[in-house]
Amino acid sequence: MTSKFLRIFLAVAFTLTISAVAQTAAAPTGAAATPTTPVVAATGPTKVGTINIEGAIFGSNEGRKEEETLQKKFEPKQAELKGKNDELEGLKKQLTDQGPKLNEDALGTLKKTIESKQKLFDRDYQDFQEEVGSQNQEIAGKVLQKMAPMIVKYAQENGFGIVVDTSKIWPQSNVLWWAEGIDITKAVVDLYNVQSGVPAPTGAAKPAAPKSAPPVQVAKPAPTTPKQ
Repeated sequence: MTSKFLRIFLAVAFTLTISAVAQTAAAPTGAAATPTTPVVAATGPTKVGTINIEGAIFGSNEGRKEEETLQKKFEPKQAELKGKNDELEGLKKQLTDQGPKLNEDALGTLKKTIESKQKLFDRDYQDFQEEVGSQNQEIAGKVLQKMAPMIVKYAQENGFGIVVDTSKIWPQSNVLWWAEGIDITKAVVDLYNVQSGVPAPTGAAKPAAPKSAPPVQVAKPAPTTPKQ
């Protein structure tokens, strides 16, 4: 869920940010910038490039460092949720193993305890996922604001007429297939790392070609239905 919301956010933010940067770069400044000759449309095939914007953000040194910090921040909460889930699984196992042997009152009490703890766990888990998603969006937005101008500049300097985001795969995206040779993700990440001056996270190897660096997520355990 977190990744899905983050990708929707990135798709909108990337489109708006890139559009603003491109318009700013192309906007004339002053009367002297007014063209005296008509603009002739380019002929020939348009050079297309692709970039995994999510992979670029969270594959950059800055993104990885921010994500590493976020991971450490949420470790206590992750441990707390794991403890609550383990307790729930223990109670469900107790119901399965001892349920037939319990009297009606004891069985009813155990079922109510499981139901109550399950509701609390589900609510805590949902709140946690929303908090993680919000923090991930903040990281993505902060890095994207600085990375977007570099993407536009790189595309212009290398003759790309269009650059499409491949963070999502078909059919969630309109991009069905692309050759690795047109992907500019690694080039942008390398340039951004140099410009930002942020060193690679300690103890983490630099990815050779960041294609996907998913943000912090916690997989929710599959619910189990107690046997009656």
